[in-house]
Amino acid sequence: MRLFSLSTALSSAMIALVSLPLQAAAPAQQKTQVPGYYRMALGDFEVTALYDGYVDLPASLLKGIDDKDLQSLLARMFVASEKGVQTAVNAYLINTGDNLVLVDTGAAQCFGPTLGVVQTNLKASGYQPEQVDTVLLTHLHPDHACGLVNADGSPTYPNATVEVPQAEADFWLDEATMAKAPEGMQGMFKMAQQAVAPYAKMNKLKPYKTEGKLLPGVSLVASPGHTPGHTSYLFKSGEQSLLVWGDILHNHAVQFAKPEVVIEFDVDSDEARQSRQRILAEAAKDKRWVAGAHLPFPGLGHVRKEAQGYAWVPTEFSPIRSDR
Repeated sequence: MRLFSLSTALSSAMIALVSLPLQAAAPAQQKTQVPGYYRMALGDFEVTALYDGYVDLPASLLKGIDDKDLQSLLARMFVASEKGVQTAVNAYLINTGDNLVLVDTGAAQCFGPTLGVVQTNLKASGYQPEQVDTVLLTHLHPDHACGLVNADGSPTYPNATVEVPQAEADFWLDEATMAKAPEGMQGMFKMAQQAVAPYAKMNKLKPYKTEGKLLPGVSLVASPGHTPGHTSYLFKSGEQSLLVWGDILHNHAVQFAKPEVVIEFDVDSDEARQSRQRILAEAAKDKRWVAGAHLPFPGLGHVRKEAQGYAWVPTEFSPIRSDR
């Protein structure tokens, strides 16, 4: 009788619960993405990709391809282009154990409201700007260098030495060269000069020749063309290596498949094309990790050789592990 009574009571309770009116699901409160950082191990090094935001670039900036082929390649990768191609801007923070190295710094206030959050994401990742001791610039375009300074002109990374290729400094920081440049480029010269000014004042701006090594575990890989001194950085720890390549390419849907396609921003299109073809061939042959400033975030992955051109193989979201 007791068991029967208990069973009846439980049944009545369940019926009562089922009879209650359903509650509407609470609307999601998060209107933005989670902080834009992604971390992976590279041997004994720690690599953190930092998202700066995006810029919508007109597909027409790509040159050396007819519009039909261009649209076909974009559609093949489901890349919308009607309002411009959404193009990521990424920076990379590498903790070698001896140095905390930031490769490129994002756009800060130079390019509008969709960019400028490298510093925010660096802090979200567990670091502070004051901890960065070295900034390596691939080149001096505003979306790579403007993040060196805060809105008030003070240095974002006050304890860092800023290393920049000598050919970049000779071009972008030279008043005579700026005076001879087309009017549309004048603003880029001024932004580069303003970005490095506080570091030059502190004697922490260090132009270098593109050869050898700057730091233990970091080699220089010359990749000129996009700009006169454009340089990529090869990090190596144990058997693992990562090439942080800067602006070797700007559109993953098009330029992996057709490396001969250039972009209007290139200072020397022929040299940029040659650098891209060489860097892609080496990355595919060596099977090394690569990190791209304008690859879809986090911009980390590998390059695979195809019958024609190359394919981008992005990393998968995974635990931070150093055993593979």
